[in-house]
Amino acid sequence: MAEPIRLFILAGEPSGDRIGADLVKRLRVQHRVTLTGVGGAELEGEGLKSLYPMSDLSVMGLTDVLRRLPLLLWRARQTSQAILALSPDMVVLIDSQVFSQTVAGQLRKAGYAGKIVLYVAPSVWAWKPERAPALKPLYDEVLAVLPFEPAVMRKLGGPVTSYVGHPALGHTTFRPSEPERGPILLLPGSRTGELRRHLPLMEQVARALRNHPRVTGFVLPTLKSVEEEVLRTVTTWKTPVFVTTGSEAKRKAFAESLAAAAVSGTVTLELALSGVPMAITYVGDRAQMKRWHKYKPRFVGLPNILHGNDLVAEFVAGTPQPEPFVDEIERLLDEEGAVERQRAGFARVRSGMEKGAPEAPLVDAADRVLANLP
Repeated sequence: MAEPIRLFILAGEPSGDRIGADLVKRLRVQHRVTLTGVGGAELEGEGLKSLYPMSDLSVMGLTDVLRRLPLLLWRARQTSQAILALSPDMVVLIDSQVFSQTVAGQLRKAGYAGKIVLYVAPSVWAWKPERAPALKPLYDEVLAVLPFEPAVMRKLGGPVTSYVGHPALGHTTFRPSEPERGPILLLPGSRTGELRRHLPLMEQVARALRNHPRVTGFVLPTLKSVEEEVLRTVTTWKTPVFVTTGSEAKRKAFAESLAAAAVSGTVTLELALSGVPMAITYVGDRAQMKRWHKYKPRFVGLPNILHGNDLVAEFVAGTPQPEPFVDEIERLLDEEGAVERQRAGFARVRSGMEKGAPEAPLVDAADRVLANLP
């Protein structure tokens, strides 16, 4: 029997942990795999003993990064030194773009000639397109989760990039119809900074919509790691909110909900792929808003980016915008045709992601990793 593939894998947050676990499962269909690296519960379930807690890397926004910079620099050095000592057959760095680039840069500077694959392409199409050529010496291949990214990376002079599909395709189902009554989903983000900025806005949404005749309640799916923090906040609200951390409860809420008040991020794509109407918001910190004003992206929400149109209303600012945000959710509940327009667009988004682009059709992530083995 062939020797197992010695894979070093790094995930810096729960979404990356799920991606990594799925990749390992796919690889093991074809080969034996031994794991080293950094991950959370999902990768640990595949046999990984994490070098350090994955939560050390879970930061969002310049403020959070600066607060934890000494720890992050130490972890980057620890990671690159571990890779140099282990000399694995393959290194897969999942998302956590700045941290992954730091590790890859340290490795290349040290003369590391092994294969490094980045899973989840950086958003060079939205922020700092000049980053693309700088990535070419670092990564042997980039695995993109959005179908337009390979073409963008090629145009900008970045590394070889393949479209491998988004993990949300595998754990979502497009619901066949819309409920007449049901809960509103409150999705304030999962990082500490996001929760701090968005939970007050979600409270205002709940307060404004609690007496709507179609609304039966409010559901807030969150991560186990921040459940205590979320519960501590929502128990002070005058409007009852059901907080859940289970995947089954989340799927049930997606199936039954009337609409979602969602912070921009992966969850908005999960909602779109499930056919759940939504309004999107993001309250940025000072650095995030400075970047947003500099690059002036047309959209921040993934459903709009993939659809190429203003399918979902977006409310992005440095301070919460409760009134127009609530008004938009009420419009989805009350205006004839509003939900149907979103659903039609979401169905188109899902179809496109299931196929890929003509110049970058959907390929298997495990096949691309195996293709890079020496």
